Amino acid sequence: MTSPHIMGSLLDCPKILLKEYGKTADKYIKQLNDFYDNISVDNYVIMPDHIHLIISIQADVNGQSGTPVPTEQFLNNRNSIIAKFVSTFKRFCNKEYGKNIWQERYFDHIIRNQADYIETWKYIEDNPAKRLRQQNK
Repeated sequence: MTSPHIMGSLLDCPKILLKEYGKTADKYIKQLNDFYDNISVDNYVIMPDHIHLIISIQADVNGQSGTPVPTEQFLNNRNSIIAKFVSTFKRFCNKEYGKNIWQERYFDHIIRNQADYIETWKYIEDNPAKRLRQQNK
C-alpha cells in the first residue's frame, strides 16, 4: 500500500492522511457494512502498510451465530464469513487499483470476551500514535 503521512494535531493526536490506496480501502470498508446483513465493521484504522479491523458477526435469522471456528480451522476454511468479507474487500479494492497490492494471507484474532474487545479497540485507536512515536525516535 502507498504510505500515508502521519502527523500530530493540536491535541497531539495523530491524524492519518490517506493516499490513493488508503482512500480506496477506506471507501470500501465503509461500504461493506451495506453488503452483509450479519456482519459489521465496528472499528478500523488504515496504517501505511496494513489495516486493523474489528468485525462483529451477528446471529442470523435462524438464531445461528456466524462465529468462526477456532483459528487453526478458520484459516483453512475458505467458506468462512470473514474469509468472504476479506475476499470481497480485496476484490473491490484491486478492481479500482487495477492490480493486486494485498498479501495472500492475513492475521486474525477471534475476540472472545468484553475485555479482549476493549483491548483490541484500544490497540486500533493507539496504533497511529504508536507509529508516530516510532517514526520520531
